[in-house]
Amino acid sequence: MTERLGRRAVLSGSTFEEQIGYARAVVDGDWVHVSGTTGFDYATMTISPDVVEQAEQCLRNIAAALAEAGSGFADVVRVRYLLPERADFEPCWPVLRRCFGEVRPAATMQVCGLADPRMRIEIEVTARRPAG
Repeated sequence: MTERLGRRAVLSGSTFEEQIGYARAVVDGDWVHVSGTTGFDYATMTISPDVVEQAEQCLRNIAAALAEAGSGFADVVRVRYLLPERADFEPCWPVLRRCFGEVRPAATMQVCGLADPRMRIEIEVTARRPAG
């Protein structure tokens, strides 16, 4: 984590963060803003071709960022799902429901191009850290 101007940046070690110039997450007061996160395994910089496996890895990556920020899935208030193919969304629902089914954050799904053709889903979340 790096700190600047009262904000803390949470870095995952992804080469994209350095190459593009962003943080996996930014903690600003009670808020945690997690960047759009794809299914890359940052330790190996590999990605599965399967959309459900990518969704699972996205959520592992997000969970790690939230934990480092002092938060978790229970604190998520907003989630955005970005997919190049609309048909890929429904197969991911069971994976997404495991993390967000009880939390019920506000959510949006958008069909759009992603930065790398291997990416089949990208997930962005905003969380509010628990008091204390």
